[in-house]
Amino acid sequence: MNTQTPTVTEILPMVLKMQPDVIMNDDQFFDFCQLNRNFRIERNQLGDLLIMSPTGSETEEKNFNLIVQLGNWTKQNSTGVGFGSSSAFTLPNGAVRSPDAAWIKKERWEAIPTEQRKKFAPICPDFVVELRSETDNLKTLQEKMAEYIENGVKLAWLIDIKQQKVYIYRPGKNIEELDHPQTLKGEDILPGFVLDLTEIW
Repeated sequence: MNTQTPTVTEILPMVLKMQPDVIMNDDQFFDFCQLNRNFRIERNQLGDLLIMSPTGSETEEKNFNLIVQLGNWTKQNSTGVGFGSSSAFTLPNGAVRSPDAAWIKKERWEAIPTEQRKKFAPICPDFVVELRSETDNLKTLQEKMAEYIENGVKLAWLIDIKQQKVYIYRPGKNIEELDHPQTLKGEDILPGFVLDLTEIW
């Protein structure tokens, strides 16, 4: 009797090439995403669309625990605003990215006109988190994290649930890799925030 656990295949996003023949402006891309809510859709800096299926229930539960912790700190700290995995932001390079969790300083967020906030706001978060599920390709996520940093993110965490590792990204510094940490500190970007990873692993 075969008792081996079946392996889970990593899934790459489906990429739809858009240029040079079809180019969506920001409003058209937003409307396209609203019409296709069953998918997670991002846009890279070239204008190509990256289409991903929704995450599994287990990963979303872990992401919910992360967002609750970040949300509680955000409410107590009151210097910024937090976002969950359904939000997306238009980065300076033109890409539209949707991190699993994000935080932006209040004064930066409030400087954006209200109408622009209702869509994919033209701003790069100060802090982002990505969770790697069993089906996520690590290289794809690492490239996304590097893009965040290049576009203005001050602190980024890639939490690899599959390998129980954390990769910490900071501007101008080497990537820090941690094996099965129990907590993560928000450093000077999120002062006083400590993420309890025992609820994530």
